[in-house]
Amino acid sequence: METPAYNWSPVLHLMLMGVVIAMGPLCWVWLRHRHANTAQRFRQITLLTLFLTFDLVLFGSFTRLTDSGLGCPDWPGCYGHLSPVGAKYVIAEAQAAMPSGPVSAVKAWIEMLHRYLATGVGVLILTIAIFSWMSARFSRLLPSITLLVVCMQGAFGAWTVTFKLQPAIVTLHLLGAMVLLVLLTRQWVRQMQSTGDMDHSPASPHLRLWLVLTSIALLIQLVLGAWVSTNYAVLACDQFPQCQNSWWPEMDFSSAFEIWRPLGFSSQGDTLTFSSLTAIHYTHRLMAYILMCVVLVLAWVLNKTGWTQIAGLLFAVLVLQFITGISNVVFSWPLIAAVIHTGGAAALVILITTAWTCTSDDNPNMASIFKAPHHS
Repeated sequence: METPAYNWSPVLHLMLMGVVIAMGPLCWVWLRHRHANTAQRFRQITLLTLFLTFDLVLFGSFTRLTDSGLGCPDWPGCYGHLSPVGAKYVIAEAQAAMPSGPVSAVKAWIEMLHRYLATGVGVLILTIAIFSWMSARFSRLLPSITLLVVCMQGAFGAWTVTFKLQPAIVTLHLLGAMVLLVLLTRQWVRQMQSTGDMDHSPASPHLRLWLVLTSIALLIQLVLGAWVSTNYAVLACDQFPQCQNSWWPEMDFSSAFEIWRPLGFSSQGDTLTFSSLTAIHYTHRLMAYILMCVVLVLAWVLNKTGWTQIAGLLFAVLVLQFITGISNVVFSWPLIAAVIHTGGAAALVILITTAWTCTSDDNPNMASIFKAPHHS
């Protein structure tokens, strides 16, 4: 019998699990900073939420790379249960029917742990939003937008399962995670600046130009990287710098970048060809060269204008991305390198967002992004 796509039986228990998970970080912040003022505690909660969201991105990558995305083929629980423990007999039957399929006890636990962490992060973001709504000192704009985005992420997480890992849905889910990193980073940096713990200096036109170019290149590369990962196209090229003993291998771009289609198939229902996977992989590789160049120039400009720490971190992450990217190709996509590569992309997002926020034209002490208007 086919498992229903949605089974809401464990939803209340899952929400309670998210609250329990979120209480750990919240209690830790409260106890560690019990003598701090409200703004400092708020800043620490935002930073911790950013850190856990980064971890969630890594764990989402691990879930995808271990083929655990359908470890529980329904949503939000696992065969209608809060955990794989209650579904162990159903999981055993599914694994016996298809030993090499997507369902196993290990994959089910990986999938559910990812959902638990996502729910905990959602509760933390809700806490930040409520905190901002209840205090006239803080802006409600970004926390409210962040809450909206995390709710959309929950929907995309459900559709990832119910649409059977359709590449367009999974890609949007990955990009949504990057948007969360942007929003949380922006809030945290503004909070740091408002208390004088982080510098602020408006960017020169030259620096602004390279920030724009780098942001555009990074966005394109994030989309391409997500498309490579969701279509499992990493192994289409197992050589570097060439691909299939050629500088321009046979590629089918028409099927490669069809947006709405099932995983592994074209929109006409034909199996996706190897030349299509090659086109996906090689386009990502070519864009990587462009991104490397613009990030290097941005790092140089940041260093010349006094932002040496951000510049150094950008260069370090870029080297890490280069090494892990090549490792994915020549070592046949090792799990650790693939997860780190995703983490490097997330780190680039955080660093570029930090650079934008630190060099924006508005005054961080008066910016409505953090301070709410004063009401008499």
